[in-house]
Amino acid sequence: MRVMTLQAPMGFDHITEEEREIPSPGAGEVLVRIHASSLNYHDYLVARGMQQHSEGLVLMSDGSGEVLEVGDGVTEFSVGDHVISTFFPDWLSGEPDVRFSGVAGGSMAAVPGDTIDGFAAEYVAKPATSFTKAPKGYTHPEASTLVCAGLTAWRGLIVEGQVKQGDTVLVQGTGGVSIFALQFAKAAGATVIATSSSNEKLERLKAMGADHVINYKETPEWGVEARKLTGGLGVDHVIEIGGAGTLTQSIMATRMGGHIALIGVVAGFTGEVPVAAIFASQLRITGITVGTRAQQEDMVRAIDASGMKPIVDKIFPLEGLADAFRYQETGQHFGKICLEF
Repeated sequence: MRVMTLQAPMGFDHITEEEREIPSPGAGEVLVRIHASSLNYHDYLVARGMQQHSEGLVLMSDGSGEVLEVGDGVTEFSVGDHVISTFFPDWLSGEPDVRFSGVAGGSMAAVPGDTIDGFAAEYVAKPATSFTKAPKGYTHPEASTLVCAGLTAWRGLIVEGQVKQGDTVLVQGTGGVSIFALQFAKAAGATVIATSSSNEKLERLKAMGADHVINYKETPEWGVEARKLTGGLGVDHVIEIGGAGTLTQSIMATRMGGHIALIGVVAGFTGEVPVAAIFASQLRITGITVGTRAQQEDMVRAIDASGMKPIVDKIFPLEGLADAFRYQETGQHFGKICLEF
């Protein structure tokens, strides 16, 4: 079988195609023919060599495919089932167990395409608990988009934010998490304010249901503008993708007692934080690192009920993984970039 691995000294030019033996499932495991994966900022950081990883790591955190064989004791899946992977295969439900290994250990320690081999592989054999069913009627590329980006938006907005009809949600940019957040927010009956630096992309966001749009390059104080759009009250929820570089404007946009789901670091890992404004507005800021298997199952059930479909921007072949990352780096995409193989 083919796999795409990262070789020293890391970087896109050192993503290598290898041949490996097809694994066999053990007790409690399933053999899955992987047909698709989707790119996340996390995968980009790994491939760029911005985090230290062992040579020969199989890349990609997200995987979708078809069950080919089930090991002894597996009752949840059958041959032919379409499945998607989980970002944290050991974090099944509840709070993560980090008692013995610190914040990066316990049930959050194993991350495909990071601390363990990922899904840039034609076949994988893993515990059945490392997968959930895929939504009905989804293509493999569509299903692969849910593992990281979809679940992150779901947890930030639905689980932690408890968004409800009539709320106002602010989403940033046109990456996978933000597009999913727009879709989940509209499905919940919320008003959506969306930002982008591209007027063309803002028109596409409006076509998807965004009620208000702001070009953050033309309006640097976009948080103030978002507050104005709510009659001065502020938004109920922010899906914060930028991190330190955009958090101040998100705080300015948020109502008294509102919620900010802190998800990304696209605009920087560190920076000044207006602590007084957080106190004064009694804001709730929740750090979001994807979610649990149980939350993923809830999300899939909701998608099956709503018929929502993800936005796939472009699909590359497995051997085109490096080119897919280079395309991601341009920032031209709208929605998710996928692999299909």
